[in-house]
Amino acid sequence: MIDRLRALRPRRHDYQGLRRGWPGELLAGVTVAVVALPLALAFGVASGLGAEAGLVTAVVAGVVAGVFGGSHVQVSGPTGAMTVVLVPVVASVGPGGVVVVALLAGAILVFAGVARLGRYASVLPWPVVEGFTVGIAVLIFLQQVPPALGVETPDGTNTAVIAARALADWAPAQWPALAIAALVAATMVVLPRVRRGLPAALIAVAAATVIAEVADLSVDRIGEIPSGLPLPELPTFVAGDLPRLLSAALAVAALGAIESLLSAKVADGMADAEPHDPDRELFGQGLANVSVAFFGGMPATGAIARTAVNVRAGARTRAAAVIHGVVLAGSMVALASLLARIPLAALAGVLMVTAVRMIEFGTVAHVVRSTRDDALLVVVTAFVTVAFDLVLAVGVGVALASLLALIAVADSTSFEREPIDSVDVDPALEHALLHEHIVAYRLDGALFFGAAERFLLELADVSDVEVVILRLGRLRVIDSTGAQALSDLIAQLERRGITVLLTSVQPQHRALIEHVGVIGRLAHENHLLPTLADALVHARRHVRGPGSLKLAGNG
Repeated sequence: MIDRLRALRPRRHDYQGLRRGWPGELLAGVTVAVVALPLALAFGVASGLGAEAGLVTAVVAGVVAGVFGGSHVQVSGPTGAMTVVLVPVVASVGPGGVVVVALLAGAILVFAGVARLGRYASVLPWPVVEGFTVGIAVLIFLQQVPPALGVETPDGTNTAVIAARALADWAPAQWPALAIAALVAATMVVLPRVRRGLPAALIAVAAATVIAEVADLSVDRIGEIPSGLPLPELPTFVAGDLPRLLSAALAVAALGAIESLLSAKVADGMADAEPHDPDRELFGQGLANVSVAFFGGMPATGAIARTAVNVRAGARTRAAAVIHGVVLAGSMVALASLLARIPLAALAGVLMVTAVRMIEFGTVAHVVRSTRDDALLVVVTAFVTVAFDLVLAVGVGVALASLLALIAVADSTSFEREPIDSVDVDPALEHALLHEHIVAYRLDGALFFGAAERFLLELADVSDVEVVILRLGRLRVIDSTGAQALSDLIAQLERRGITVLLTSVQPQHRALIEHVGVIGRLAHENHLLPTLADALVHARRHVRGPGSLKLAGNG
């Protein structure tokens, strides 16, 4: 355990090259902070906790995960996917429940990192990840419909239903909010095409705020924001809420692991830096969430968009992520009064554009066009994400992917009749074998529960033969169900007077078929032979001569 913890601790190597490259790290950190500021405000408001929670999370998680995480260039903070999980928690338990969820989820992630589960958490089928991302993007977009329209969020638990009710409640008099959301969205889309590298979201929100102030538009604002980080305090909760909070914490931990490891993997491909350590990444994200809980923030994870900006801005060490957090903390002190006047509709516009950009339409199109199974996985995972919840969507997606993979493996299993006239045998027997009722089958692939029934149906109908030889040398996988099917087949054939011989059994399969009773079903222990040639020689002893009984022989 001590060795594992030592492997997860920060080290001097994390900041290699910082002495000479600090100007680039400083520029990258400031650039990411400029991009992260409107997103942190928007995600805090969208979660139901308020803008302060988003800023606090960006500061604390950005610094802690930056120091302890497994990627040199990862930037962590609040994300849209987390808001999807947190909105129901706030509605049912209240803001205090989110703090407990962050603490529990952080503890789970710390344990996962120490237990070295990082490599497993990052293995998800590509179509499931894409469907999951599409579903989250749709949910984020729909969640912003009420603030973008300037209407009170209707009651309900289903995001799509709430968005539809908000549309029905909208009145023409509420046009200012819709106009601000549209202005922000248009600015974020057009500005990068005019000049790349500009912080489009920040410029759009600033412009919308100025217009709302000058024109004295009647729109809802963020409201008061504290000018600095709150003092840390112990989270409190009601014991009766613990089961519900634990369920949400498991969802947050799973989502945090998936999103952080995917973001770190993307960063590896973009940055000329050392590949990320998945176990340390989980450990760092866990510590970040535990720390956030003591400051009243919301759960955090690695953010792909902010990480990409960090890499493009020239970051090569963790210093940039730390600087990003420090700059955001400074903005709380210096800009608190200005941030309080930002219209909620402006943040809704930011999140709507962010949601659309989350979907890589070209990638989704490639997945959908690849195979029917992949298209089904994308559609089902996205649908379950929108209609139910994120954790169920991942579970359903992985289960469906596993089922489709098993079906594919089962379909690849073959039971082919093998010609025996080309096998080298004793010349004295060669002529006789061509006229005797001996048949050999070669089993290829995997004999498991998915293929066992087909195996029984195909081989149980063998007729007009006296000896069946089953070659198992090319059988790569066999489970207990497949072994039981093999045992049942032998019993059926033996009851019909057909002798069964097994040949070429691989050593790794021998113990299983013995335990299941396959060898015990054979008429004699000598009916387990090493090669097909040996089996053909032995089979001759069990074939009736013309008008006579079976020839004599042992077994």
